[in-house]
Amino acid sequence: MNVPINAKRLRASLPDVVERVRKGTRFTVLYRSRPAFQIVPMADSEMPPATLDNDPLYRAKPVGRSSDRLVAANHDDLLYRR
Repeated sequence: MNVPINAKRLRASLPDVVERVRKGTRFTVLYRSRPAFQIVPMADSEMPPATLDNDPLYRAKPVGRSSDRLVAANHDDLLYRR
């Protein structure tokens, strides 16, 4: 199913649109009353695996207390560049 949606409504309801796309809905985004682009579901073969098995940070063992006097939130900022 292809659903037209204007850019303003897309911004306002993005979480709902994402959920509907995951369920198979296609959207044609209108900008200034003209079709601009489409949002379509990814094919199952294109989707990355939903696993953390290959993530070395996830598999790392605890290292104990930090010697740099930073808290976990500071380390997350450094690691994930937030």
